[in-house]
Amino acid sequence: MTTPVLHSSEPAARLTVAISGASGLIGPATAATLQRHGHTIKRLVRRAAREAAEIEWNPSAGTIDAGALHGVDVVINLSGETLAQRWTASAKRRILESRTKPTLLLARTLASLSPRPSAFLSASAVGIYGSRGDAMLDEASPPGDDFLADVCKQWEAATEPASAAGIRVVHLRTAVVMSREGGMLAKLLPLFRAGIGGRIGDGRNWLSWIARSDCAEAIAFLAGTPEASGPVNLVAPNPVTNAEFTRVLAHVLGRPGFVTVPRLAMKLAFGEMARDTILASQRVAPRRLLEWGFEFACPTLESALRQALADRSATRSTH
Repeated sequence: MTTPVLHSSEPAARLTVAISGASGLIGPATAATLQRHGHTIKRLVRRAAREAAEIEWNPSAGTIDAGALHGVDVVINLSGETLAQRWTASAKRRILESRTKPTLLLARTLASLSPRPSAFLSASAVGIYGSRGDAMLDEASPPGDDFLADVCKQWEAATEPASAAGIRVVHLRTAVVMSREGGMLAKLLPLFRAGIGGRIGDGRNWLSWIARSDCAEAIAFLAGTPEASGPVNLVAPNPVTNAEFTRVLAHVLGRPGFVTVPRLAMKLAFGEMARDTILASQRVAPRRLLEWGFEFACPTLESALRQALADRSATRSTH
């Protein structure tokens, strides 16, 4: 497998990187990838710090150990409550606040430091584009107007204090991450292994995805690419329809995938969450990553699924 390369032939600078959400789906892989590239990792933790590599913070209370951020070159913010729940009024509030509050706290804190970190990479999602049918979307595409798009817009806007202070800000617009450890794939595997997995409706809605290892490598790449700023789509270059995803996953598992799940059933089971995520059609291209020279180790869905199924660790190297 190949690894991404920078434009420059010079060795990448060794960075000190602080990560929030380091225990989530992509946090451990991101930390491991950065360490493999020679960078030093500090983790933001929501308890008392137990070692020098930990930084205490409490986004709900609006507190953070700003002193522990001195000497940090890059901050990567991956915090956010799961979307995989029924979107009641209270759930919507938690989903929004779990993204905007930590991001705003970090942005304001970084802006207050002297010297400041050089870069702030903050999570977002391709959900910002809304459901757009067959249209090919890239970073220049306008945002959608549904709940998830609005969350992403506010999430990205919360980084403004850091940007205004001259810190390089990157919005990590992440697609569905292919991992057996969690997310969509982890929920689908038991169904497909039991032979009861299948497409949703006519299967024509588009799914943008990325292998977890490529997601981690892309974040590391962006941390070390000085020209990278603004929105960046963390998606593989080959989005697939729901029907194609079903076919490839069934093939990789060696199981049938003939079941069709009615769209109405998904709406009844999950409500608005299904409409904005499972049933949404988002055909997104990684235009800026490709322009900067990033190389995907898993550019096809089959390669990403095979890697995900073979990977039994969230933290070990996958390249």
